[in-house]
Amino acid sequence: MAGEWSAVAVAIKTRLAELGWTQQELSQRSQVSVATIRQLQNDTSSARRRNPRTLTALSEALGWSPDHLAAVADGRDPAEDPDADDPIVAELATIKESLAIMSSRLDAIEQQLADGDEPERDARSGD
Repeated sequence: MAGEWSAVAVAIKTRLAELGWTQQELSQRSQVSVATIRQLQNDTSSARRRNPRTLTALSEALGWSPDHLAAVADGRDPAEDPDADDPIVAELATIKESLAIMSSRLDAIEQQLADGDEPERDARSGD
């Protein structure tokens, strides 16, 4: 990986703004620590070697192909990804995002139950 970390930082910042997400939300969806996300966004650890799984997890959480951020870090155009236009890959990314949202909601309910609180009812559920 060549290390175009400033381009990775811009890509993450731009995508978070597009999605209206915080670093915390991205952390929950990707299972990557907020500290690591912050380092990548601020390009503070450019010399530090990154685990490819970190970039894969972030790419997928952001709704991109698994090697999107690795391509950016390598100075390649992520659009050259052969899976970029694959509707199955896009649909799987959508399903994965939906599952992450459901998992986050279940985690919140479990925490409320553990704290002894009554879980909040979702207006969409009709309860």
